[in-house]
Amino acid sequence: MIVPLRELFNREYTEEKYRSLVSRLNEECGTRVSFRICETPVFIPSGLMSAMETAGAEIIAQLMTSTEYRKHSERSVPEKYRAPGDSMHPLFLSLDFGIVRDETGALSPRLIELQGFPTLYAYQPVLTRLYREVYGLGQELDSLLGGLDVERYHQLLRRAVLGDHVPENVILMEIDPLQQKTLPDFLLTERLCGISTVNIRDITKQGNRLFYRRKGTLIPINRIYNRTIIEELSRSGARLGFSFCDDLQVEWAGHPNWFFKLSKFSLPFLRHPAVPQTFFLSELQALPDDLENWVLKPLFSFAGSGVTIAPTRAAIESIPDRIRGEFVLQRRVHYAEFVQTPHGGTKAEVRIMYIWLEKLLPVNNLVRMGRGQLMGVNQNRDLKWVGSSAGLCATSVTN
Repeated sequence: MIVPLRELFNREYTEEKYRSLVSRLNEECGTRVSFRICETPVFIPSGLMSAMETAGAEIIAQLMTSTEYRKHSERSVPEKYRAPGDSMHPLFLSLDFGIVRDETGALSPRLIELQGFPTLYAYQPVLTRLYREVYGLGQELDSLLGGLDVERYHQLLRRAVLGDHVPENVILMEIDPLQQKTLPDFLLTERLCGISTVNIRDITKQGNRLFYRRKGTLIPINRIYNRTIIEELSRSGARLGFSFCDDLQVEWAGHPNWFFKLSKFSLPFLRHPAVPQTFFLSELQALPDDLENWVLKPLFSFAGSGVTIAPTRAAIESIPDRIRGEFVLQRRVHYAEFVQTPHGGTKAEVRIMYIWLEKLLPVNNLVRMGRGQLMGVNQNRDLKWVGSSAGLCATSVTN
């Protein structure tokens, strides 16, 4: 994208450097990173990064100020997972933009999905730093946004996770964390914030308080950095010692209701040039004639599971009426193959990551690169120069 940087990187790339990148990343995370690390970062022109930040702020403002959306979003939260004490806005949120070429040929962002849920906030700065160190990239190239340097970024993340509590009484909560692909981020978060990662299965309840056990002692939980994906929890059939519906004496660092409210459920309510047309399947009077240009998505899936590109009419009509409201039909985004690699043009999807304390602030980005139809970490695993990456930007560098 920034042509001189891309050409220089490709020229000086070696497999030895890539092996060093992966080795050092595993060492710093304290575990093997099980999803594929891309050989290269993406060099993003400041204009394109600004366009994503601007579109993101406008999209979020549109949702947060919409009385209609606020009202309807409440129905997205299943009763069995509706937690009391909801917040006015999500603490952590992310927007995923596919990069396309617009009608003028310029690179432009298109919203693919959004989530009111934490992502790889501790992991991503480590990956960015190692890209710079291993490949000898300039310090001016960074993935951080919002005018932050890494020290202020870490301070902000610690504030968001810990609130006003001491680390002992704050936990990162996940289901079976040792089996999760995001374990590297959990371990880095532990190190950064001084908290413990706790399996949701191991949390106990006494009265309206929650506890976790450490070295045989029950420790009260005052605040939860919630990383539990409800779809996965439901699918596991796990028996818990508490219910999300309980009136608990606990704070949420990322209230769980926003997992549902700010999600693919939000897409049909948006009207913005960067947002492809999206409809609830249950509200369509007739299916489009050009289904090859549409994507069928379950509302609350993750990592690309259940997504069907160019669904057939028969496949859509086979979905029972009672669950049609759990799917959206979104106009397909045709990603530009703009990152030139030794394996040909490659597509990228950029996630803009936000923290919302006193104000909404874009803080970082991550990138998924791929040459297949889907861009999640579960796709493109047998290819090279694809996978998890970072978008490096410098205002002093132009395309």
